Amino acid sequence: ILLSYLPANTSRHQSTLTRKRNEYKDAIQQHYDIPDDSRTNSEQETLRQVLVDVPRTAPEVPLFHNDRIRRCLSRLLYIWAMRHPASSYVQGINDLATPLIAVFISGYFPNKDVEEEVLSGEVMIDVTDAILEEVEADTYWCLTNLLAGIQDHYTSDQPGMQRMVMRLEDLVNRIDADLAGHLRETGIEFLQFAFKWMNCLLLREFRLQRVMRLWDTYLSEGDGGFEDFHVYVCASFLVHFSAELQQMGFDELFQFMQNMPTDDWTDREIEILLSSAFVLSTLFGGSEAHLNVVRH
Repeated sequence: ILLSYLPANTSRHQSTLTRKRNEYKDAIQQHYDIPDDSRTNSEQETLRQVLVDVPRTAPEVPLFHNDRIRRCLSRLLYIWAMRHPASSYVQGINDLATPLIAVFISGYFPNKDVEEEVLSGEVMIDVTDAILEEVEADTYWCLTNLLAGIQDHYTSDQPGMQRMVMRLEDLVNRIDADLAGHLRETGIEFLQFAFKWMNCLLLREFRLQRVMRLWDTYLSEGDGGFEDFHVYVCASFLVHFSAELQQMGFDELFQFMQNMPTDDWTDREIEILLSSAFVLSTLFGGSEAHLNVVRH
């Protein structure tokens, strides 16, 4: 509902699901289940890139090692690319599908523990082909709607990503000048670490179950959740480690940024992070003050 896949009127849910799932089946027939020699060179290259990236997706989550899940992910990513030629497929979009797949599978098995049984892949014993078809279609449509709000993140030169990284840098200059100054002095550019945070929406910085909690708030924030509010979350995340970061030199900083120590974070830490981001959004939301920082 929050991604506008389903209408608010619950009486229309089943008819909408049936129609959209059938539309997706038609798209499989049109774009995926066709002879390879009927694809253009560009389409073959896109399919090759998808098939290379899918096995690399969420390597720490056993669910995404499953061959059936990988086939679903390959299909829906390729079909999305075919139907969105302005941006087509780029690395990072594969990661964005993972919380959706996990949530939709969990929805069929409410009594199963998400971490122990769903993300571990154990649940796949009970996932029928019919369930998986529905999960794949629902993931496709929700991913499509999510990306529609941030599509310039994935077009040529990725202007949306550049814009968010610049906003993050300017925001950190305002809220933690000491940290911002230390990063400048050590030669660390925000683009070196924050581009990944924007491209993958922190999916590579947190365990998948933590991301599911994070995205719950992003979706509740409305249209700006995955762009505007995400910048405030990234600022809060960076500043959380400010004291440690200011003690590090270039090499240590760079290594730290590539592997943020969040493996032991629970939903409690995520909720504190979200609370901090909400305070920042209240202070700076709707104001361009943090974009007009005088650089020293």
